[in-house]
Amino acid sequence: MGMKFFNKQKPNVSAQIGAMKSKYPQFRAKHITNDSVIFVGDLMIKPELPIYSVSVEYRGKLSPKVRVITPKLVDKPPHYYKNTDSLCLYHTDDFKWNCQKLVAKEIMSWTIAWIYFYEAWKQTDIWYGPESHHYTNTIKEDKDE
Repeated sequence: MGMKFFNKQKPNVSAQIGAMKSKYPQFRAKHITNDSVIFVGDLMIKPELPIYSVSVEYRGKLSPKVRVITPKLVDKPPHYYKNTDSLCLYHTDDFKWNCQKLVAKEIMSWTIAWIYFYEAWKQTDIWYGPESHHYTNTIKEDKDE
């Protein structure tokens, strides 16, 4: 009877840094630990829109946290976690994060889309981006464990 070995995924901070340097060279890695890194940089979505400075925190097995540094967001923007001041980019029923997924591939495109749809929402009061309907009392996000 053979032993089963489980593939224990470990956070790969160096792969995250390499992918971000390649795809988003304007972002800098800060606060690097063995299983987390915070990327900070600017995004220009369209020339007529403001440049957004954002931080993206890779947290290993926990979902990344994306925060807008500047410009200041309006009070109560849609698809936003007020308790962590972070963007709601996806519903956990629709996408499952794991530590081997790349922030540069998965999270950055959704961040860019969120900013685009946020700017449109400010003008029209309509969220044109994809969304999952969920009830306020059932919204959960990863907790630091």
